[in-house]
Amino acid sequence: MTKKMNRREVLATAATVAAASTVATKAFGQAPAVMSGHRQLVVGAHNGNRLKNENGETGVEIAFRMMSEGADVLDATIACNNLPENSIEDSSVGYGGLPDANGDVTLDACCMHGPLKRAGGVAFIQGVRAPSHVAKDVMMKTNHHLLAGQGATDFARANGHKIEGDLNSERSFKRYLEWKERVEREGDNRTFAELDLDFIEKKGFEVAYQMAKEGRIDIEHIHGTINTNAMNIKGDICGNTTTSGRSFKVPGRVGDSPILGAGLYLDNDVGAAGSTGLGEMNLYHLCSYLIVEKMRDGMHPKDAGMYALNRVKDMALPNPGYRNEKGEIAFNLQFYILNKQGQYAGVAMRGGEGRFYSVCTDNGAEHVLMDAIYTDS
Repeated sequence: MTKKMNRREVLATAATVAAASTVATKAFGQAPAVMSGHRQLVVGAHNGNRLKNENGETGVEIAFRMMSEGADVLDATIACNNLPENSIEDSSVGYGGLPDANGDVTLDACCMHGPLKRAGGVAFIQGVRAPSHVAKDVMMKTNHHLLAGQGATDFARANGHKIEGDLNSERSFKRYLEWKERVEREGDNRTFAELDLDFIEKKGFEVAYQMAKEGRIDIEHIHGTINTNAMNIKGDICGNTTTSGRSFKVPGRVGDSPILGAGLYLDNDVGAAGSTGLGEMNLYHLCSYLIVEKMRDGMHPKDAGMYALNRVKDMALPNPGYRNEKGEIAFNLQFYILNKQGQYAGVAMRGGEGRFYSVCTDNGAEHVLMDAIYTDS
């Protein structure tokens, strides 16, 4: 790729472009979203610009190159997400994703194609490393949007996808066994089979966060997921979200990732938004749909994202289970957003050092600091 811009240079470019543009109405009087200066761009979760292929390209770089070579935008976003889906280094999606409370890896994915005005998804699918490909097959080969469970796995097999018996890596299964042992200790050394489901859910979540604090698992991967959205030089917009779901979740749990309007939503005339983080809180508001509709009304991506996060915050704050000792929202929820004008943003409930999203334009790929409601030191 070409020269990468640092954050200061990006902001300087944004100021120049914004000064020459008509500024749309903003929700909170905040600075406009960062401007790319290019119609073609890729925006998504931080892990889209972390792992590299054999040619030294990160996921967002692969997607950008593919679009430059004329590939379909959806295929480009799926190729970006395939890197973590197939890597044991990323415990948030696909192969090596952290399993559920029974030790099983179950996956969800969703894709949307702006020009075709179609979408596809799979939920609670097992044995397929890259469920994003199966989601596309659902979109292209059926009249349905969402297939789930054994039916989704059978559909994948019938359409030529390799089905594996276990998607745990050695690392992910070791982390599961450690988590299980800790939960049993919290349950007065009762065996896992003797613990009721409510106890496993409550204590299991606490144990997972404690393991994250100790560096045993990546705190950003407790909820898993990668989202990638892209627009090509023609202004065609597509997106893809894929996940192994909440770490050590109650078996059968499906979050926001495969749900249209939550894990992903786009309109080819407006823009796209996708999510990572605590999916249940996104589902209450269908935030990705809300963000796109606010952009349709003229909001910049950043302001539309902040609007959605504030809606979530206002609903969650009265519940003490969602608050930390400071009275702030304790969970994280992130959105990755672009609009038809080439503006983009990454917003989060909790931001701070190390909380980035991925961007790739003609200037190269980079990590950009998330804008956030709360900032962790």
